[in-house]
Amino acid sequence: MSFEELLELQSQVGTKAYKQLVAGNSPKKHSPRPPIQNARVADKHRPLEMSAKIRVPFLRQVVPISKKVARDPRFDDLSGEYNPEVFDKTYQFLNDIRAKEKELVKKQLKKHRSGEEHEKLQQLLHRMDQQEMAQQERKQQQELHLALKQERRAQAQEGHRPYFLKKSEQRQLALAEKFKELKRSKKLESFLSRKRRRNAGKDRKHLPLSKEQ
Repeated sequence: MSFEELLELQSQVGTKAYKQLVAGNSPKKHSPRPPIQNARVADKHRPLEMSAKIRVPFLRQVVPISKKVARDPRFDDLSGEYNPEVFDKTYQFLNDIRAKEKELVKKQLKKHRSGEEHEKLQQLLHRMDQQEMAQQERKQQQELHLALKQERRAQAQEGHRPYFLKKSEQRQLALAEKFKELKRSKKLESFLSRKRRRNAGKDRKHLPLSKEQ
């Protein structure tokens, strides 16, 4: 194209579009220098040559180390399934240790009749009693669950369709067993009095406050 035609084309399409057209038609310039290789091996028996333009890191991994993965045995399938009966039999010795610790706390409580140490020991003894009661309640629930399971198995062997209790019915049975155990150990009255006081405190919170006149 002549110079006049180029000027006419520039006036028609604009300067920016004209430059893009000219740049697109021009051949790309290639660098005569070959790309720098980071590492090259001239001979397989020679050591590896590294480029001096690359900065050597301060800490280099000479030997590859496998990353350690943390494993929580509580949520890992490799640890197996939780079986309460097997767990109780395996850690039965802990009950003896807890009983000895409880007796030791009682002896220390007799020595400290008052003061801050007495309050700490009293709280510790109360917490031990609560843990013991919770363990007994859990054991009773396991025994009840095992009895229901055996009953369903017997019904299936006799040809009857087994009946599966709802969770609410299971809670009622567990509560009935708890009342029987409290009555047998003569602790039912104290349990009911504590429960009445607790319920009275809850009801008192919901009562409207009386306005002073």
